[in-house]
Amino acid sequence: MDDAHRRPTGTDDRTVEALGKLSEAFEVVEEARGYLYAFHRRCGTADLTLGEAVRLLREAGHTAMADDLQTNLVGRNVLPDRWSYQVVEEYDDGYYAPFRAAEVAARYELVEGKRHIFEAEMKEEERRDGPDDGLSG
Repeated sequence: MDDAHRRPTGTDDRTVEALGKLSEAFEVVEEARGYLYAFHRRCGTADLTLGEAVRLLREAGHTAMADDLQTNLVGRNVLPDRWSYQVVEEYDDGYYAPFRAAEVAARYELVEGKRHIFEAEMKEEERRDGPDDGLSG
């Protein structure tokens, strides 16, 4: 095992396990953040596509329908007073950043900032003899 993933001397199993769970929780937060960014991009794409539909409806002579869509849907907030980018910013600033800071702070306080110690130790326990990458043959 490399030094970047070796637990500092005196670090107990419970601490490594707890930091592994904290890291796992943050990975879920990262995944949720990715979904939120996908939501943001999908909302933007839908709104731009809707604008194109409105233009085409207008060109086809369906002015009342185009006007209704333009008035009631194009550029509409996805939540009260918020476009999707504002939802992303609030998540990033109000939840993601503090969560990330807490995870980093815990690692620096308890294991010299080292990442994935729990996983590195699991890798050592699960290691098998044979090719390392599964691509040899």
